[in-house]
Amino acid sequence: MDGVVVADFSRVLAGPYATMLLADLGATVIKVERPGTGDDTRTWGPPWTEHSSSYFESVNRGKRSIALDLGDPQDRATAHDLVRRADVLVENFKPGSLARHGLDHAAARELNPRLIYTSISGFGSDGGAELPGYDFVVQALGGLMSITGEADGPPMKAGVALVDVLTGKDAALGIMAALRHREATGEGQHVEVNLLSSLLASLVNQMSGLLTTGTAPRRMGNRHPSIAPYETLRCEDAFLAVAVGNDGQFRKLCGALGLLGLPDDERFATNAQRVAHRDELVRQLENVLGARTAADWQERLQGLGIACGQVNDLAQAVHYAESLGLRPLVDPGDGATMQVRMPIDFSAHGSAEVTPPPLLGEHGKEVLAWLEDHEQPLSPIASRRNQQ
Repeated sequence: MDGVVVADFSRVLAGPYATMLLADLGATVIKVERPGTGDDTRTWGPPWTEHSSSYFESVNRGKRSIALDLGDPQDRATAHDLVRRADVLVENFKPGSLARHGLDHAAARELNPRLIYTSISGFGSDGGAELPGYDFVVQALGGLMSITGEADGPPMKAGVALVDVLTGKDAALGIMAALRHREATGEGQHVEVNLLSSLLASLVNQMSGLLTTGTAPRRMGNRHPSIAPYETLRCEDAFLAVAVGNDGQFRKLCGALGLLGLPDDERFATNAQRVAHRDELVRQLENVLGARTAADWQERLQGLGIACGQVNDLAQAVHYAESLGLRPLVDPGDGATMQVRMPIDFSAHGSAEVTPPPLLGEHGKEVLAWLEDHEQPLSPIASRRNQQ
């Protein structure tokens, strides 16, 4: 995406995550922030980094920052100039609130007919336009909490703002499709995504189960509604996630555990029967698994091609990925905190250079000079070390 200029008017998570993905793919992303305070997440801590919060830095690497007060006529004119030069605009303001600054889609289209104008909201621009969009609330309203947690426990949110992340990915995908459309037609367009729709679309088999049977799925803890054993099983010291997808895999698992008669027991001979008799199946499996550690069983079962893994914490998860040669982390330089690498590899070219999350307004002079001189390209982001 080298050469694509993104005007990033978004803040918090879904929008900044989308624009960071575009930056990782080589786009030039100019983040517009409020003077003095910037993106809300700059103050969301702990944990803190040298310059900001770890939350802010997790979704803002590779960007330039300019501080603009959209209520100030001169700054608003600068924002309009940026829209004229941009290929993509991303915003997640409350629907309709940018109109008073002349930055809504209709006004932006007048400034730049080729612009890909991207709006991210909680509940769309129609009946839900007035509702504030927070991931936590959308997880509740969108049904995710109803299928997350133990069967006899309260509904639970996911351990990360998953809906924001999914929506950010949807936004980036929509932007790239719209850019391809513009290549073919010369036309810009309005791309809209919202948290609720992205969540509903991500529920895949659980939503299909509802649409097929008319019965809403329920919380099942770590169990799968349609497959057994496909859950966490207790070992001597910890839990082991075991995923058995067919009868052949089940027979192999039973052989490794010394439960040779289990696959021929009519209660467990087929997946449907195993699902129907899950509690007894789990009891028999855990009787054997409890004699060894989760790490021991993982090594033994993986060696036989059985999908399994102990429940890692995040530090263990990174170490495991590194042990597989996956290079999960990237160093943005300038002493910034290590970051999680974009998880896409390309055979034809390398990834874009990763640069650290910006200080508030760090690139204001550079961006203003670029806006004033249409012949001047934006040079690569300079190291702060070279500026000192």
